[in-house]
Amino acid sequence: MEEIIKIPEERVGVLIGPKGSVKRKIQAKTKTKLEVDSPSGEVIVSGEGESYFKAHDIVKAIGRGFSPERAFTLLKDDYLLKVVDIAEFAGKNPSNQKAKKGRVIGKEGFARIEIEKKTHCLVSVYGKTIAIIGLADEIESAISAVEMLLEGAKHETMEHFLHGGRRERFEL
Repeated sequence: MEEIIKIPEERVGVLIGPKGSVKRKIQAKTKTKLEVDSPSGEVIVSGEGESYFKAHDIVKAIGRGFSPERAFTLLKDDYLLKVVDIAEFAGKNPSNQKAKKGRVIGKEGFARIEIEKKTHCLVSVYGKTIAIIGLADEIESAISAVEMLLEGAKHETMEHFLHGGRRERFEL
């Protein structure tokens, strides 16, 4: 299997790592091949089976703002990467997108940290996306919490949801 993944140019250096160390580690751990075109941000991932998909998701996670160390969590069994597009909730207006990102991050990062603590997932707010790494059975709660905030729910409503007070409707 082979696929081209486009990552932001400013994340290419993170993907490659010092003297190519991150790229080599991804290839070694997943038995895949990565070809990186630095100027365009295009990464060709080649490999087979489950390890190919793990390499694919690690590259995508680094491109979505995760550190390599956090992205390598995807090497563990049952960990998934999900990406939420902020534009689906804020439209194309950059100022609306920035406001939505700020809601998910929260004052001094509190909302993002709260989501990470309560769901045991990793959250990265980068560019026009929110990326989440977590176990298959925990990632849905993190996605729901993020989407609640993007839809305009109060932070305390999201916290109540994460503490187990799951409701069908939420306050705006």
